[in-house]
Amino acid sequence: MEAGRQEWWTASGVRLRRVSSGAGRGNWLFVPGGPGLGSESLHGLVAAARVPGTAWLVDLPGDGSNRDVPAVPADPYAHWPCALTEAARALDEVVMVGHSTGGMFLLSVPELADHLAGLALISSAPHAGWRPAFARYAQDHPLPDVDAAAERYARQPDDRTLRDLTLAAAPWNFTPSASAEGRALLTGLPYCHGAVAWADAHFDDDYRARWTPHALPTLIVSGDQDRIVDQRLWRDEPGFHGPHIAHHRIGGAGHFPWIENPGSVRTAFADLAARLPRTT
Repeated sequence: MEAGRQEWWTASGVRLRRVSSGAGRGNWLFVPGGPGLGSESLHGLVAAARVPGTAWLVDLPGDGSNRDVPAVPADPYAHWPCALTEAARALDEVVMVGHSTGGMFLLSVPELADHLAGLALISSAPHAGWRPAFARYAQDHPLPDVDAAAERYARQPDDRTLRDLTLAAAPWNFTPSASAEGRALLTGLPYCHGAVAWADAHFDDDYRARWTPHALPTLIVSGDQDRIVDQRLWRDEPGFHGPHIAHHRIGGAGHFPWIENPGSVRTAFADLAARLPRTT
């Protein structure tokens, strides 16, 4: 990669955008959840984490706003999510950070293990068992506008109806005190129905981690009030415990824990940064 570039694409159309450069070393690659929300959803996480080195926002081809540009191929989903390896190989001392489904994408690409200096999983899960758990929660805690928005999305699945459905479901993502800030975050995102459709057909129901961080410094972060992805799934999952893996529960926080408690998120990332291998 040409030194100093602020935005560039890999051969398969993965987009990387440099958003901060600190005094330390390393490249921190932030992969968004959703899918379909775009890496714009992670600006607040980058600001809260304040990582050393350089922070990059990453979008798979055809996700979020990374579409309708020459660098993205005609079939943007042909190499999902394995194309993330191209980004990891292109930079030095890479730490990958995945939020929600973004973390699940990372764990579904075992080739990444050989190219990372560290790993952070935010509000993510080791397998698809979170989906029935969330379905039960949603049934027990209905929201007034969700059913109508879901019906409109089912009749006409596009970016607009996806946005409407996501905003209708926003209270499930945030604690009451953060609902206004959370809704503002979700309102300003690009939304991409195509990415959601791909994940629904090819990923969500059958997802299970295909690798575990055997010795890789790893951070697993969750809000203690995350209602979307059941964080208890990590407890009984082999391979996600040990001295090289730190579990941080963020007090008073939901599915986007940096919204409610950025200070605790910063502390968690500082812990991971301190455990990364030293290079000369």
